Order: sequence, then structure tokens, then C-alpha cells
Amino acid sequence: MSGRVLLDSNVLVALVDSRDKWHSRAKGLLDLLEARQVDLIYLDCVVNETISVLARRAEEQKRSGRFPALLDKLLQQVPEDTITWALLEIKRLYPQVIELVRNTSGALNFHDALMALFCREIGEAEIASFDEDFDRIAWLKRFTFPHVRESETA
Repeated sequence: MSGRVLLDSNVLVALVDSRDKWHSRAKGLLDLLEARQVDLIYLDCVVNETISVLARRAEEQKRSGRFPALLDKLLQQVPEDTITWALLEIKRLYPQVIELVRNTSGALNFHDALMALFCREIGEAEIASFDEDFDRIAWLKRFTFPHVRESETA
């Protein structure tokens, strides 16, 4: 494992929402990453997506009144000064993002491709995600729990 790990929105959502099916797994993953003293990377696009998912999920599950508490929990996990602003790089990375989305036949969406490219840009960074689509990228290491790709545990 490298010393830097980017957290995907599915991990952040699961950490914040105790009703998420991945909640226990996400907590275990975060505990392991913290025990290994890795630098956690929170991209702006991940935080944006996490807020949107939490809001939509709260509304769909008829628990909109819980959204402020979920948002507060996210902001406690990811204070503004810990956010890395990747969206500032979209103009420069746009052609590569589109190429990666195209090469995965859309399995990776725009934000996923941006996150993968950002990991490559900063060098030796892994991504913590429950999304197996990241495994399609040979140069990207996906950190899951305990520390292997999902496909290797089957």
C-alpha cells in the first residue's frame, strides 16, 4: 500500500450513513487506513457527489429531517481545509478523462475517471472504493478491505 489513499464517494457515504449497507465495512476500512497512518485524500468532486447522494437518499427514504445531521457528520469527517481541489484541473485533464471514460465503455463515469487520473498525477496513490470498475485500470490500485481487490477474494 502506498502512503496516500483517495477515498471514493461510496466509502464516504457509507461512513456517514449508518443505514448504508457498506457502513461497517467502510468504518473498518477507515480504521485500517488510519492505523497505517496513510494520508487520506478527499477530492472536491467526491465531496460534491457525497453531499448529493446523501441528500437524494434522505429524501427518497423519507428522512429529509436527518439530512442536516448527515451533512454535519460529513463535514466533520472532511473539513474544508482537507479538501483537494481537483475540479480546477478539469480543463487540462478533460481530453484524458474523456479517453478513459471511452476506453472503459462508460463503466467509469466522468468523476471516476477524473479521480483515477488524479491518482496517477500525484503518483503512487491508491483509491479506496467498493467500485470494482476501477479494477479495469491497470495502473490504478484499488484498496478495499482488508487490502485486496474484490475479484481476488472471490
